[in-house]
Amino acid sequence: MYQQIFDPVLGQLGLSALVAAIPLLVLFALLGLFRWKAHWAGLTALAAAIVIAVAVYCMPIGQTLGAAGYGAASSFLTVIWILLNALWIFKLTESTGHFAVLRRSFAGVSDDQRIQVIIIAFAFGALLEALAGAGTPVAISAVMLIALGLPPFRAAVAALVANTAPVAFGALSVPITTLSKVTGLDFATLGAIAGRQTSVVAVIVPLVLVFLVDGRRGVRAVWPAAIVAGLAFGGGQFVFSNYISVELADIGAALSCAIFLVAFLRVWRPREALTASAVPVVAGGSGTGSAEEEAAMLERAQRDSRKNVVLAYLPYAIVIAIFVVAQFPAIKAVLGSAAIEFAWPGLSITGPTGNPVATVFSFNFLPAAGTLLFVSGVITTLLLKVAPGAAARIYGATVRQLTWTIVCVLGVLALAYVMNLSGQTGSLGRGLAALGGVFAFFSPVIGWIGVAITGSDNSSNALFGAVQVTAAQQTGLSPELMAAANSSGGVVGKMISPQSLAIAAAVVGLQGREGDIFRKVIGYSLALLALIALLVLLQSTPILGWMLP
Repeated sequence: MYQQIFDPVLGQLGLSALVAAIPLLVLFALLGLFRWKAHWAGLTALAAAIVIAVAVYCMPIGQTLGAAGYGAASSFLTVIWILLNALWIFKLTESTGHFAVLRRSFAGVSDDQRIQVIIIAFAFGALLEALAGAGTPVAISAVMLIALGLPPFRAAVAALVANTAPVAFGALSVPITTLSKVTGLDFATLGAIAGRQTSVVAVIVPLVLVFLVDGRRGVRAVWPAAIVAGLAFGGGQFVFSNYISVELADIGAALSCAIFLVAFLRVWRPREALTASAVPVVAGGSGTGSAEEEAAMLERAQRDSRKNVVLAYLPYAIVIAIFVVAQFPAIKAVLGSAAIEFAWPGLSITGPTGNPVATVFSFNFLPAAGTLLFVSGVITTLLLKVAPGAAARIYGATVRQLTWTIVCVLGVLALAYVMNLSGQTGSLGRGLAALGGVFAFFSPVIGWIGVAITGSDNSSNALFGAVQVTAAQQTGLSPELMAAANSSGGVVGKMISPQSLAIAAAVVGLQGREGDIFRKVIGYSLALLALIALLVLLQSTPILGWMLP
């Protein structure tokens, strides 16, 4: 039996939190400063966490390694299985030529790349986040952006930054559901508060995306469209999370954004469109072509038959339909009935007060997002008439492309579980919670750290939800506000989590450049975190206290 302790360094919580932060500092330094490949950075940080768990937290070496194995095994359904099948679906459409048709169809809505990024990465990505989450929006949005002519690096960064505002309500608001369970607070109230925080971020994100694509010139040129998209998304998220359904907040926001933006584009266009100047590089491949050839491709949009356009959209419509059907209560119950659960061998852990820490491994394969994507892929092969042998070869190529990404994900999830189960993550959270009256400002930072470690807002809420409530009670702050702040702060940590970086780099063919991507997005992550932290601080005072339900 291993009993967690949160202040192993001289009995001081602050010192213990500093030591517990070492694996994260190692990870971010290797990625951002030394530009190591993500899998080597993740494995090195894992080694640091193991050493600290054994030497500082006195966790038995067997249990420490067991925690690492537990985390690595948990990464299969939550990340790897999703990534494999999301990229497989894209490659199926690419190999049949239907993705080129989809590209020309999007160009029919707007041939301006700055607006296309908003439509695909922000609106469509939010819809995917609402239904699947767990890296699916980043994977699919990134390859779609490349197909529309964006350079791979820029497409990866845009997909990561866009996947912020919808994260708190991803997978039909599972993070809020988890937050309610671990804190005992009202689900609707938590969802309403989160909706009054993330909707503010949503207004800004389209402007950030436009800046990423075309700098200040782009912001000056298309700011009206970006503002319309941000206000429509934020407004939809606010209305649904507060007055209609927390579970449908992202779906309502995504549809609101798409409808208002398309309607606005009927009466307004940028004076000069930013269009692709060459045949795009897709998922690590290469392409060459002149601006004239690219223009000819766009002109062929008028000659794409209705059947081909329908087939181009069909794989993504199938994904949405499969996920929607899987949420029907009867079907959800049937799929969940096949779950396999067992206590992870060699792990026996209690918290500081003697309460058992759950170490049950759940292999819930059928309703997993990756399985639903695989089913969508199989249906896609049938409808697009891809031969079974060809589909299998494409899947094999996908696995080979993602080999090092899989190693990275295994290592980082192992790191997260070692830190969580040894008590290192608890030290970090409680160290920040001990800051007293200024805790309201740092409350979102805890959620941000949780997502940076685990890659999941849901996991961050499970880790730190109760810590937030305890800190709120000790400092006289609103428990509901602090708990919701954990989820809202976590959404902007998603773009810097190693899992997300690995996914984005893999699907655009930039494995090994995760450090470069990290350096590009870390500034945006910190800036948006500062915005949320300031918002939560003001919401804890009479200045913006009126914003709370």
